[in-house]
Amino acid sequence: MLVIEDLKVELGDKVILQHIDLEIKPGETHVLFGPNGSGKTSLLMTIMGYPQYKVVEGSMIFKGKDITFMPINERARLGIGMSYQRPPTIHGLKTRQMVNICAGGVVDVGGLAQRVNFADFLDRDVNAGFSGGEIKRSELLQLMAQNPDLMLFDEPESGVDMENIHLIGKTIARLLEKDFNSVSGEKSKMQKKMERTKMGLIITHTGYILDYVAADKGQVLFDGRLSCISNPREILSCIGKSGYEECVRCMA
Repeated sequence: MLVIEDLKVELGDKVILQHIDLEIKPGETHVLFGPNGSGKTSLLMTIMGYPQYKVVEGSMIFKGKDITFMPINERARLGIGMSYQRPPTIHGLKTRQMVNICAGGVVDVGGLAQRVNFADFLDRDVNAGFSGGEIKRSELLQLMAQNPDLMLFDEPESGVDMENIHLIGKTIARLLEKDFNSVSGEKSKMQKKMERTKMGLIITHTGYILDYVAADKGQVLFDGRLSCISNPREILSCIGKSGYEECVRCMA
């Protein structure tokens, strides 16, 4: 599991996160809401281990190991992966090569790519000229190859049309071992036979992802602090009716 205790993070000379307490158990998916600039992406980048996000207090424990100051590559090997909202274009590196790197060896890249309708893009440079939906599918393809235990998704619906949202939502549900039908309370035969172990933390503004992924808990990050824990759809409804600040005050 992931356990974060009393985390305080600085970026440059500014405190951007403080008193962050978060626990994600095996099989759980959490959804993170919050206004722009509240620190949501910063939290994901801190969990992933980007060095510019400096932990000055608190700790992060993943699968029983202290990862608070562990470098990115070691966290990835331990089983943490991330899908970025705005990943960079990498000229000179083909998507096929990137997927093989993520897999840590030889993998059926073509077979994986077909699952996200991405076979035609494998021999193009990573993200070069990709649309919003194509970038998201490329990110998911890389996660599929890595197959991490904890997956961090930074606004998977951002810049994506409705057709791509459907594919992306179903793929994320599959990655997190949550069948598409589980949103309506049904379980697939496979789910009945296995216990979920994959963990997820998803940033969303629109809440569209909740139509595809049966999230266990929702939380609001407001002004650098995690403010409440509740049913994700209840939080989304409260935000829609009253805004973030009133939602945080009401659910505190």
